[in-house]
Amino acid sequence: MPQQGFSPVTRLRYLAGRARRIDVGSVVERAKEASAQHGKALPLVVADMLFQAGVKNVGFQDYIDYDFAILTPAERATYMTHPVSNQISQKYDHPDYRGLFQDKVEFDRTFSDFLRREWMVVEADNADELRAFTERLGTIVTKEPVGQAGTGVHRYHAADVEDWGVFHRGLLERGEILVEEVIRQHADLAAVCPGTVNTTRVTAFFDGEKTHILAMAQKFGRGAVSDQMTFGGFYTMLDENGHALGAGYDSHGHVHELHPDSGARIADFQLPMIDEVTAFVDEVARVVPQVQYVGWDIVVGPDGPVLVEGNWGAGVYENKPSVTGIRTGHKPRYQAAIGF
Repeated sequence: MPQQGFSPVTRLRYLAGRARRIDVGSVVERAKEASAQHGKALPLVVADMLFQAGVKNVGFQDYIDYDFAILTPAERATYMTHPVSNQISQKYDHPDYRGLFQDKVEFDRTFSDFLRREWMVVEADNADELRAFTERLGTIVTKEPVGQAGTGVHRYHAADVEDWGVFHRGLLERGEILVEEVIRQHADLAAVCPGTVNTTRVTAFFDGEKTHILAMAQKFGRGAVSDQMTFGGFYTMLDENGHALGAGYDSHGHVHELHPDSGARIADFQLPMIDEVTAFVDEVARVVPQVQYVGWDIVVGPDGPVLVEGNWGAGVYENKPSVTGIRTGHKPRYQAAIGF
């Protein structure tokens, strides 16, 4: 693919927005974290963070999460960052089709062939249908149509419902109108955390002919309804064969050699059915070709991959050098596939 730059207008708007929203106190607190962890002088870290943000397209949290304080300029250049990811999304994810990903109900309708689970929408007159659906499945997951980082996701058990009319009305009032069957995960995933459906984030780019897998991260929960960090979850990066690159970590400074609940060694994890996952991503990437850059959340089930959702604002999952010992990131893969 020929080399293409991003719109300078988009970048300037992004930088202007960041400048308006900058929280100096928050930057200093992040800098203190890096200074203490890596033995760097605080003023130098603050200055470096501001330079990286303003000139090198590095988010403040990127700087902390990916240990930029200990990396050389050449090593830093190999890391994908959130500002760059945002520019890719703005350029390659057509605005007219983003709603199909942002609205979870529309997403389920669009990608129904790949969900491999039952689902329904709560409406004013379907309390009896909701009851029958929930009692038959035993446990359900409800979602608000628009949410991120696991917000708006809830889990209910039929045995706990005392009044189905009140339950139905409550879902409507809280906007939890998408109801789904709980996904069954592969035994290898359940062995790490059985109480949470553990998703694999596959960041991919569809160039109109070929689907390029740019990065893969395996997320693990702590027994809650979601494996997102807001629920105590963490992740580890996977190599091209689906094997963990090292221990797990999050954006709050926690490192997990072992899963805190199961004791499973994270660095030993191997994603099952990796070939099926790769083929599955290629299939789903072609459904809405106008949205080319997507972070796909997938769960490997007993019988193969299951689609959870797709994120047109793909975000970034990257390698953490202080945890894995690997001092390079995934940006060269993005550059080779997208051309920038």
